[in-house]
Amino acid sequence: MNENLFAPFITPMMLGLPLVTLTILFPSLLFPSSNRLINNRLISLQQWILQLVSKQMMSIHNTKGQTWTLMLMSLILFIGSTNLLGLLPHSFTPTTQLSMNLGMAIPLWAGAVITGFRNKTKASFAHFLPQGTPTPLIPMLVIIETISLFIQPMALAVRLTANITAGHLLIHLIGGATLALMNISTTAALITFIILVLLTILEFAVAMIQAYVFTLLVSLYLHDNT
Repeated sequence: MNENLFAPFITPMMLGLPLVTLTILFPSLLFPSSNRLINNRLISLQQWILQLVSKQMMSIHNTKGQTWTLMLMSLILFIGSTNLLGLLPHSFTPTTQLSMNLGMAIPLWAGAVITGFRNKTKASFAHFLPQGTPTPLIPMLVIIETISLFIQPMALAVRLTANITAGHLLIHLIGGATLALMNISTTAALITFIILVLLTILEFAVAMIQAYVFTLLVSLYLHDNT
């Protein structure tokens, strides 16, 4: 019980070198490409899920927006697999690091905004000033809309970081409570263990949902600018 609660979120090191790069590259091994004429069940299931998600997510986009399909599908696969691998014991979850999530959110958001200013310049500037705004409120509304625009990548990164970190902390706390109660009350320990199992199942769902939400919001930002 004296273990640091935030120990699982510390970047792993080996011989003084960070292992984050290897941790980030590892999920790519879970999605092998097949050269066979007929795929096995696992690859067929992966392709079916990807087609379903891409059809649902990219159906609202025009031709220019659909050029981002490969990037967005790679993003959801990476975040989802990283979140799921982070639920394994003694593992590290890169998506609990705000710096990494900002590193994903800022370039994608900036790319979508720059695309909007290049292709829809007038419409992009029109978002800063809604139609019919009273003249005295124009300067304040422009400032508010500018702040709301620049806060979008921060909201993306903080949402993902907070949800994944909160789930890991709850699992850590309830797991520690279960071990402590085993010597006090078997019934209380059993109830706590059941809660831990249910919370773990919930975290599996949250891991996938947060990957979908992150990618969906990037897709919506792109839709607004194409």
